[in-house]
Amino acid sequence: MRFRTVREWGESLDFSRDFIALACDKGALRFGSFVTKAGRNSPYFFNSGLFDDGTSFNALCGFYARAIVAARETGGRTGLGFDMLFGPAYKGIPLAAGAAMRLAETGKNVPFAFNRKEAKDHGEGGALIGAPLAGRVLIIDDVISAGTSVRESVAIIRARGATPAGVVIALDRMERGQGAISAAEEVAVTYNIPVVAVATLENLVSYLADNAAFVAHLDAVKAYREVYGTRSAR
Repeated sequence: MRFRTVREWGESLDFSRDFIALACDKGALRFGSFVTKAGRNSPYFFNSGLFDDGTSFNALCGFYARAIVAARETGGRTGLGFDMLFGPAYKGIPLAAGAAMRLAETGKNVPFAFNRKEAKDHGEGGALIGAPLAGRVLIIDDVISAGTSVRESVAIIRARGATPAGVVIALDRMERGQGAISAAEEVAVTYNIPVVAVATLENLVSYLADNAAFVAHLDAVKAYREVYGTRSAR
């Protein structure tokens, strides 16, 4: 299968759809039978670690940048305002660095930082690498499952006197957590910050419905949505 170039992936105005197409091409978005952390039998699975070459990862980070810019432009006063990026270990580390690079290409040059799982006690020491956490800090991660990564990131940011500004993820599954709302919605309510996704379950359903190569998976995804989806996903 031929992968598109970075330029080709950026041509469409519908970047959510382009992101899903890229994820399918790379096998980062797969269909079948998968058991989630919550013990649910899901008909699809997303693994951002499979964007494992320069072209696809550059495109992925470009989609993050476009989602961030779109949220800033359409949000008005309540939009996505931030001063720097933070990538929680481990998957958030390359995502934050890559998103910062792609944002710089748009004229938005911001510092970034990430954490170590264990503090280093030699050399420069400490648990953080990169720019000092300051101002409004935007958290960059792949997905929100139980919200553990976000919770730890918020604690790190606040401990250094900075303010969490929001979270940007690749895919919002829009399925219920412990209650009636999704894990992403729980994060937004708990910390009073926006959660922006490059693509959502709604985008995925639309893509499957219009794509002959994947339409066979549509009924299973819609059935799963009916059982586990939030109200906004139905």
